[in-house]
Amino acid sequence: MNSKIKYFQSIHFKIALVLALILLVTLEIVGAVFVNQLENKNMAAFKKQVQVPTYVNTTLTNELSSSNTSKANIRIKSLLSNIDSNNYTEIKVIDAKNTIRGTNELGDQSSVGQKNFRTDIKNAILTRRSSSSITSNSGDNSRYYTVITPLIKSSNNELVGIVYIHANLNTVYNEINQITVIYVAAAIVAILAGLLISIVISKAITKPIDEMKKQTLQIARGDYSGQVHVYGRDELGQLANAVNNLSVKVEESQESTESERQRLDSVLTNMTDGVIATDRRGYIIIMNDEAASFLETNEEEALGNSILDILDIRKEYSLRDLIENPDETIIDRSDKDHDLILHAHFSLIQRDSGFVSGLVCVLHDVTEQQKIDNDRKEFVSNVSHELRTPLTSVHSYIEALQDGAWQDPEIAPNFLKVTQEETDRMIRMINDLLTLSRMDSGTQKIDKELVNITELFNYILNRFDMIIKSDGNNEEKPNKHYRIERRFTKSDLWVEVDTDRFTQVIDNLMNNAIKYSPDGGVITCSLYKTKNSVILSVRDQGLGIPRSSIPHIFDRFYRVDKARSRAQGGTGLGLAISKEVVQALGGKIWVESTENRGSTFYISLPYEPIEEDLWDED
Repeated sequence: MNSKIKYFQSIHFKIALVLALILLVTLEIVGAVFVNQLENKNMAAFKKQVQVPTYVNTTLTNELSSSNTSKANIRIKSLLSNIDSNNYTEIKVIDAKNTIRGTNELGDQSSVGQKNFRTDIKNAILTRRSSSSITSNSGDNSRYYTVITPLIKSSNNELVGIVYIHANLNTVYNEINQITVIYVAAAIVAILAGLLISIVISKAITKPIDEMKKQTLQIARGDYSGQVHVYGRDELGQLANAVNNLSVKVEESQESTESERQRLDSVLTNMTDGVIATDRRGYIIIMNDEAASFLETNEEEALGNSILDILDIRKEYSLRDLIENPDETIIDRSDKDHDLILHAHFSLIQRDSGFVSGLVCVLHDVTEQQKIDNDRKEFVSNVSHELRTPLTSVHSYIEALQDGAWQDPEIAPNFLKVTQEETDRMIRMINDLLTLSRMDSGTQKIDKELVNITELFNYILNRFDMIIKSDGNNEEKPNKHYRIERRFTKSDLWVEVDTDRFTQVIDNLMNNAIKYSPDGGVITCSLYKTKNSVILSVRDQGLGIPRSSIPHIFDRFYRVDKARSRAQGGTGLGLAISKEVVQALGGKIWVESTENRGSTFYISLPYEPIEEDLWDED
């Protein structure tokens, strides 16, 4: 597009060449007509000059009619010698008997009285008609004009002889050639002058065109700052104004397009949904970063590929299906490392005429929503199941009591005790559910205060020491012996916690440790600090937790051994509540466990060392 045009290929040269050719053709036509007319006029004038005067023809006719041949020949010779011979090469007089009677050539006087051998003269004597012709001599390239005129006696219309004139035309053609040379020289000068003028004119014409070409190339490069100079109000001036207006319009359109493109790029970049656009063949032409993140690819790799392959839906859909019935679908791209469920909505890109020029696919991550829905369904199912069991038990015992068991002094107290335990269990479950609900909604109040976590932890464990000792002395319960071992740091650690909620967490962990520890087991409780946190742990020597259950151990209603947990009165919500409380306190809770070798639950709380000199001794 920007390649330089050679001069001989430019419109500048073409205009000059056309004007020069027009001038050349015009001069050629004018010259041809002029030379032809000049030749005709000169020939007519020459022919008039070589005509024998009338009085000469009359005299020759009288002499040829004379009976005295010798005297007539002398008079004829005298007459021919008196004629101006500048225009004549040869003049001969031949009588009706084809005998030469006279000639103007001094060197050819011997031919007088001899017979004529020229055929054209013989024909003129026989036909009694005059004739003329132009001949040329190939030897010296001379041209001659020949005129044969019959001499007829007027009294009796008798042919008495012929006048033969042979004239050289070199003078005529030399004059024509000289004039032609002058004309050609003048024509060459005129052509050169016309060529120069045509170059100037073509330059004046093509200069605005060249400026407009440069301006359009500048516009094509995206530079709209230049303006074409308007030289006049003619068509080129109007075209220059049109180019200037076009430059302004294109600049405005380009700015508008660029603004729209930047706005679209900004929208696509900052959208939380993935957007994919294709052409009418289903090949991707636009993909935003969110879509590339969902599909674990990048825009450069995805461009030009089919949307069916990128979304991995070629087995379920064809491109015709998406165009004819654009709809919504769920795409599951989960794997063992992470879960990802996408909601894909397809729509058509259509022109005003109805022509489908492509597809737009909007991808929305519904993984969390699906998880919430599944959790809600599972929660409803678990709550229903957990409540149905004690309600069924209570209902059964009440029916038995109604059927007369209340009159049995041995059975009735046991039935009432079981009914009370199941009722207490349902109350605990409802309270735990309400606690979780308040935490989920953010309405659960957390009253933090700075406490000595060492003393608080030790206080809670002392209470469990008394519970274990009391259970060991109770003869109604099986004899199971436990021992709590403390591994605390020697320094006091001050941490901001909600005392009641923290106590609830430790109670849940200790209760679980006691439930699942074997007889004679040791429950090890540790407390130590790191740079920015305090770590508490509770380790038991129970059955442990299978590896597959560890990621779900803090889920609501999750039980490793459902039958044993339910038999021991658990609601399945203790660890879930503990996790919510620890996170509300700004900490973390996790578990490490090996099956058949016990479990260790860890709690990490934020810790900032307190300088002792800041405290008042009082």
